[in-house]
Amino acid sequence: MTEGIVVARTDEVPDGEAIKIDAAVAGTVDDIAIFNDGGEFFALDDTCSHEDASLSEGWIDAGVVECPLHAGKFCLKNGEVLSMPATEDVACHRLVIDGDDIRLIPRPDRIA
Repeated sequence: MTEGIVVARTDEVPDGEAIKIDAAVAGTVDDIAIFNDGGEFFALDDTCSHEDASLSEGWIDAGVVECPLHAGKFCLKNGEVLSMPATEDVACHRLVIDGDDIRLIPRPDRIA
């Protein structure tokens, strides 16, 4: 049995962009943002910890996503805050690439 749930295909997330997976689909307490940074895929809670903004609408560069509202930055690998005005990390989730499928394995403490 393969882990996680298929939430997208790799060709649905162009390099340098992100998509949002609805919390109801992911089974999580927040929507999930799936990022493609140079062919590496990452998953974070979609809501910026500073304000109610969607990180999937932010700018991606060199392993970092910048919030589109107030420019707080977060590490794609672990959700760590890298710049103000954000002061709290966002939850990071595990992804498994299975052929062309992107499988999400939510963090246990973020499952709805």
